[in-house]
Amino acid sequence: MDKPKTGLVTVLGHTAAGKTRFAACLAHRLGGEIISADSRQVYRGMDLGTGKDYDDYLVQGERVPFHLVDIAEAGEEYNVYRFRQEFAEAYRHIRERGKVAVLCGGTGLYLESVLRNYHLVGVPSNKELRGQLEKKSMEELKRILERYGPLHNVTDTGNRERLTRSIEIAVHRHDHTQDREDPLPFNSLVLGIRFDRESRRRRITRRLEERLSRGLVEEVSGLLKRGIAPEKMEYYGLEYRFVTRYILEEITYEEMFRKLNTAIHQYAKRQMTYFRGMEKRGTVIHWLEGDLPIEEKIERAMALYAAT
Repeated sequence: MDKPKTGLVTVLGHTAAGKTRFAACLAHRLGGEIISADSRQVYRGMDLGTGKDYDDYLVQGERVPFHLVDIAEAGEEYNVYRFRQEFAEAYRHIRERGKVAVLCGGTGLYLESVLRNYHLVGVPSNKELRGQLEKKSMEELKRILERYGPLHNVTDTGNRERLTRSIEIAVHRHDHTQDREDPLPFNSLVLGIRFDRESRRRRITRRLEERLSRGLVEEVSGLLKRGIAPEKMEYYGLEYRFVTRYILEEITYEEMFRKLNTAIHQYAKRQMTYFRGMEKRGTVIHWLEGDLPIEEKIERAMALYAAT
C-alpha cells in the first residue's frame, strides 16, 4: 500500500447496517486499524446488548486491530469528552505506525466531535440548573433537550439522571461557543451504509431475535447479579432497559420483545435524522446501499479513497 492519502476514513450508518464488518474489510484492504465510535461497546461484559461481534474483525484469517472497545467497566459512565481524548491518542499511535485509521460507529455526537474537530472541555455540574430541572417531568426535560438540536442517542431520554446531564452539557456548549469546534474540520473521507426502511426493519428484528437466542437475557441478569442497580441499567441503552424490566417481572417476555423491537426501529430512524443533520452542517457523506455485495461496496469505497 502506498503512503495513505488521508489519515482517516469514517464509516457510519444506522444500527444493524453491517458497519463493523464493512469497516473491518475496508481497513484490511487499506492496511489500517479501526477506532470504534460506539458509546456502548466501550463496556466490558456488555457484548450482546451492544452488538459486539468480534468475528467481524476477522478478515481472510487475519484479525484487524481495533481500538476503544472493552475499555471501561460496566457501571462507569463513559462520555464524549473521554471519547475525544481517547480517540486522539489511538489516532496518533495509528498514524505513527504509518497506518490509516478507520473510524466506525453510529453514535452521531462521537462521530461529529471528530469530524468537526470539537475542542471539548469537561462540563462541570451546574447546581443552579439542576435545581431548576428537578421539578420538571420527563416529557418537559425531553422538550428542553430537543431545543438544543437533534438527539445523538435515544437513550438520552430514557433515564432522568442521563437526561438531566445531557441538558447540562447542551446548555454549557450553547453558552461556550468557543469550545464547540476548531476553525478547520478534520480531514476524513466519510462513508455511510444504509438500507431502505423495510430492509432496515427486517434486519433489526432478525438481529434482536438472534441476540436473545444467544443469551441477551442471561447477559443482563449477570450484570444485575454483579451489583449494577436496575436504575443504572437504564443508562446503558434500550436492550438493557427493557430486558431489565422483564427480569424484574415488570413486563412479560412478549411485551419486552415488542417494545424493545419498536424502540430500536425508532432509534435507527433517529440516527438517520442525525446523519442528515450532519450533512446540513457541512459533512459530506458518500452513501453506499447496504444490499450491495460487500465486495462491491469495498470497491466503491476504494475508488472514493483513491480520489481523495
